[in-house]
Amino acid sequence: MSRRLLAACIGTAALATLAASPATADTAPTGTVFKVNPVQSSGIQTLTDAKDSDTAVPQSEYAEAAVRNLDGSGFLSGKWAVVRSDTGKSAQLGADGTFDYSRSADQFEQVMAYFWVNESQEYLQSLGFGSELPGANARQQPVRINQWGADNSFFTDKKAEIRFGKGGVDDAEDAEVIIHEYGHAVHNAQVPGFGTNLESGSIGEAFGDYLAVEVGAFAAGRYGWPIKTDLACVADWDSVSYTRAEPHCLRRVDEDKTYADRVGEVHADGEIWSRALFDIRGALGPRTADRIIVNAQFDFAPDTSFHDAAEATIATAREMYGNSAANTVRQAFQARGIPGV
Repeated sequence: MSRRLLAACIGTAALATLAASPATADTAPTGTVFKVNPVQSSGIQTLTDAKDSDTAVPQSEYAEAAVRNLDGSGFLSGKWAVVRSDTGKSAQLGADGTFDYSRSADQFEQVMAYFWVNESQEYLQSLGFGSELPGANARQQPVRINQWGADNSFFTDKKAEIRFGKGGVDDAEDAEVIIHEYGHAVHNAQVPGFGTNLESGSIGEAFGDYLAVEVGAFAAGRYGWPIKTDLACVADWDSVSYTRAEPHCLRRVDEDKTYADRVGEVHADGEIWSRALFDIRGALGPRTADRIIVNAQFDFAPDTSFHDAAEATIATAREMYGNSAANTVRQAFQARGIPGV
């Protein structure tokens, strides 16, 4: 039985069990994190970094949340994430059973990175990946915090690790930046070496942005945090340091770009692909859309084109959910002007 046909056979009871994984665990330590990011949760576009000042962000925008899947070492090491190194002391579980730090502490970004990588994998697990479906980066993901001096972050396939940069808002303070980089790790786990040319690289950037939006929305609903008003805006908090226009967005997943609008830069061209994914989400709902989108990526090649990736996604939709879903997915890619679809 093929991977996609197996996916189509998953029963509703199994899906309900996966979707119902608890938002908190009585035995899990807790940690202080942002509710995705403080611009999203507060709606205040005028927040600034102010050199990591605690007073720059209202106390109301922090949350205490369960830090799950730890290995019991007392440090941020667990089943799905491990903080390998950092610029300050490693965050350590306090005697009160918490990782309680504010943003002025180096350890705050460590807690953020661990929590949101774990949350991302839990979201993929809730879709069936790693249980009924093949795992999508279902492994311990190493992260390094504030050790890249530029205001940038990246996933490197040489060590299969994520490095978060600093400058302006430290990148690991924004959950959507963390999740975006985790999206690259997911792609590389599904297709080793993914993103070897312009179009596959653009797809990779697009999926990272889209996954950031999805996991952030999922977590907000899961924990009862404020739902993002402008769902399509990516990395609202990180981008306050280098954007003037409001709302502050690193990128958007609802830009009206088509294949004809390509400029030869992966982040800009990625907004073509991410808009198609966002439209699929709008038409089929988040859960169905994301099961199709992630499952299809197993059939991508490292140098996949927009056309080939679109056809793989359409085929996955058909095998998982039938012709109606496939036609919906096809229409989303056709609206982006992807040739031959």
